[in-house]
Amino acid sequence: MRLLALDVGDARIGVALSDETGTLATGLVTLKAVGPRKDAQVVAALVREHGAGEVIVGLPLRLDGSLGSQGEKVMAFVERLRRVLRVPVVTRDERLTSVAADERLAEAGVKRRDRKARIDRAAAALILQEVLDERSAVASPASGGSAA
Repeated sequence: MRLLALDVGDARIGVALSDETGTLATGLVTLKAVGPRKDAQVVAALVREHGAGEVIVGLPLRLDGSLGSQGEKVMAFVERLRRVLRVPVVTRDERLTSVAADERLAEAGVKRRDRKARIDRAAAALILQEVLDERSAVASPASGGSAA
């Protein structure tokens, strides 16, 4: 089952998609945010197009774990997605993923002016890869048991 992840911001929405095996996350596209209703419709179209069975939305929490104003906006968007989509929509703590994505792009030699266009999609890929790695670890315990 493919998973779709979102890094939702006021201006842009980064989108990442997993491979069919649920092993690897790849940045898919960066959407220009135009408004919650239309943005949800575009995400729904991507879910259908790629056959995603679940959507993971990065939730920007404050460093103390509380929900700030941006987190409240993202939660409102998550609720809209849950009404529009027929697949589960879950949130994932995404504190500092944009910083990590920017650092990885810089390490890869992407120039500063080009990183802005890629950072949201890269952050979505980081969020998704964390989820995939955690689920893989749960499915195949270190004790040598077989994967479920």
